[in-house]
Amino acid sequence: MDNANISMEENRPMVLAENLVKIYKTSDLEVLALQGLDLRVDKGELTAIIGNSGSGKSTFLNMLGGLDEPSAGKLYVDGKDLFKMNTKEKDLYKRNTVGFVWQNNARNLLPYLTAFENIMTPMHLTGFKEKAKRAEELLDLVGMSHRKNSRLSQLSGGEQQRIAIAIALANQPKLLLADEPTGSVDRKTADYIFDVFRRLNSEYGQTIIIVTHDVELSKKVGRVVAIRDGKISSERILKERYADRFASGEVNWLEEETQEEYVIVDRAGRLQVPRHMLDELELKDNKIMVTMESEKIVLSAPK
Repeated sequence: MDNANISMEENRPMVLAENLVKIYKTSDLEVLALQGLDLRVDKGELTAIIGNSGSGKSTFLNMLGGLDEPSAGKLYVDGKDLFKMNTKEKDLYKRNTVGFVWQNNARNLLPYLTAFENIMTPMHLTGFKEKAKRAEELLDLVGMSHRKNSRLSQLSGGEQQRIAIAIALANQPKLLLADEPTGSVDRKTADYIFDVFRRLNSEYGQTIIIVTHDVELSKKVGRVVAIRDGKISSERILKERYADRFASGEVNWLEEETQEEYVIVDRAGRLQVPRHMLDELELKDNKIMVTMESEKIVLSAPK
């Protein structure tokens, strides 16, 4: 591979979605789950996706995981066009490119196998060498070496989820996806699980996308993307001065405002103003004043 091709691969985003649409159809109903979603996630990013129920966030994650088919637009993961994959290519993609952590632990672990055996299982499908060594490394990575011989019924919800993360990493996926990974555990355990994801990202460069309803926990992530009505409505980016402090664990992230919020402008110049800001304006209808003041766009309630 020549230097030009190497450079192109290095600069290629891990995820690129352009004007992505998903329509679910029944005999008498059509539901528009995604309405022209645009998103780029670069390699090595840890990104959280938040949104209300029905906003389209889990639909998007399922598309990235190869579990659902887009209706229109463009969707690339690690340079692979998910619109053009045949069944065999899709199976290889799910096996080798992405790892998935579910909220429901019954989908993550086989109950009749030990934690160690569960982690080994995906590697049997790919002919991975040194399976036992890899499984031991992953158990240590998620802090579960002491539970390697335990079965599903012997593990707490948080322990099951940590094993699920190890399983998802077994075949060294380029993209790790997690759908509400802290949805069924208590706050302390959820905090620990998020710290596992942050460690995977900061120490090993793992690209991770997490769908979560937990806005408080999402403050620990460098980039938070909010989806509303099937589109990206806003992003929150970790303030530069917090990056090193996060790594050293010196931030009280529940009390400090660690991120800057940005509204996303689509290709037609439209934007979605965060709901809490609109509520503060106490608008009487759907009209809002737009003015320019000292090179700033100012939105205000009509006089």
